[in-house]
Amino acid sequence: MTAAACAGSLAAFNQLVELHQQGVFNVCLRMLGSTTAAEDATQETFFAAYRSVKGFKGGSFRAWMLRIAANQCYDQMRGRQRHPTDWLDEDAPFADPDPQPDAVVLSAEVVKTLEAAILKLPPEQRLCVLLVDVQGLDYDEASRAMEVSLGTVKSRLSRARARLRELLPEDLRLKSGG
Repeated sequence: MTAAACAGSLAAFNQLVELHQQGVFNVCLRMLGSTTAAEDATQETFFAAYRSVKGFKGGSFRAWMLRIAANQCYDQMRGRQRHPTDWLDEDAPFADPDPQPDAVVLSAEVVKTLEAAILKLPPEQRLCVLLVDVQGLDYDEASRAMEVSLGTVKSRLSRARARLRELLPEDLRLKSGG
């Protein structure tokens, strides 16, 4: 499917969009904190991917697509700094529409607290947490998606998790290995 999309097949590219659209939207939503902004970033991600799919050099298509999504989010965040407005939707739905069983157990208040803490992370750390801990990318895929070294991914993730432990109430703190 990826090879066909790279060769110019619109049908194959549309299949890739369907396969990756929820993950791209979820990353954009959690990076930006606004449904409207996430929808815009998701749409721009797929436009950009379509324009450059022939240049895809192989590897993880998912990581490549999430890199484009991250760039779209960074562009929007830079735009916010130039033209500040209130972008955070009051009821931004951070939870996945198809949550994992353990996510269902979390109350809306816990989810809201966690999401607020994630939004307080610097963008690079936030993206790292979203790619590894939320989207489930392994460190190598996250490294490719973020276009940084494996050591940088590990370092950012470590700092992000430490910062989340500081930001979260004691009963919600992430468990560390030791």
